[in-house]
Amino acid sequence: MPVSEVFVVKTADREFGVKTLLGQFRMDEFKGRVAIKANFNSADPFPASTHISTLEELVKGLKGSAVTLAERSGMGDTGGVLKEMGVLDLAAKHSFKTVVLNEEEKERWEKIEKGDTHWLRGFCISKEFLEADSVVQTCCLKTHRFGGHFTLSLKNSVGLVAKRVPGGMYDYMWELHSTPNQRLKIAEINTHYKTDLVLMDGIKAFITDGPEKGRGVEPNLMLASKDRVAIDAVGVAVLRCCGATGNVAKGKVFEQDQLRRASELGIGAKSPSDIKIVPLNGVEEAGELEEILKS
Repeated sequence: MPVSEVFVVKTADREFGVKTLLGQFRMDEFKGRVAIKANFNSADPFPASTHISTLEELVKGLKGSAVTLAERSGMGDTGGVLKEMGVLDLAAKHSFKTVVLNEEEKERWEKIEKGDTHWLRGFCISKEFLEADSVVQTCCLKTHRFGGHFTLSLKNSVGLVAKRVPGGMYDYMWELHSTPNQRLKIAEINTHYKTDLVLMDGIKAFITDGPEKGRGVEPNLMLASKDRVAIDAVGVAVLRCCGATGNVAKGKVFEQDQLRRASELGIGAKSPSDIKIVPLNGVEEAGELEEILKS
């Protein structure tokens, strides 16, 4: 497969960072319906949740598209989270649509059968992301103490899967978080929808606990790629570079369950040799990140 580029900017200025990263892509290709999956799992401040300035710069970069931000919060009422975090005001300012996935009708969910996955009953994924012409993710940089080990772009996909489908009793999130195969299931979600661009805000990060709290550090990095596996692998390298301990720091980067399973499924990069880190300004950490990926 071709090498996956992961663009990296050293900055604490989100306007500069997002514009610089988006400048590496053909943004005129993002036409028609664009679905955004941000990280509004809770109403806790960045890096627990997407920074509103990052979201605003991303939406501005998608000017001319019919943008919809769809979300399901796992640690709070989704509508309340979007209001408290300023997303609804931003949507009114920039004329984009918001969808609270918890309130979607049954017909707006696509059932994915168990097949060769580790899901006991399969799962249901929002049609907002299946019907869109393009899908853009913006994720944070943090560890995950509830079994994910890290929560970057692959894990961010959990928010477009139903907890319960209207009329049904089964709790898919209970299943996800109560089995040792959580990280494999996270990867498997990603085989059922495309992502055309991932923007990762690593200006700040959690290197312990997560997703809503933890020990904070300031890498002052922003990253972008078309490849979810590649950007997550580099994200893990950044966490290690910043001193993360625990499960995210163990073994080779591509031995992390999320990345290993995603690689097996052909979602993106399969090894460090498939990834090219492209520093766009004085990213002194680029060489160290490459070494961490290979070690």
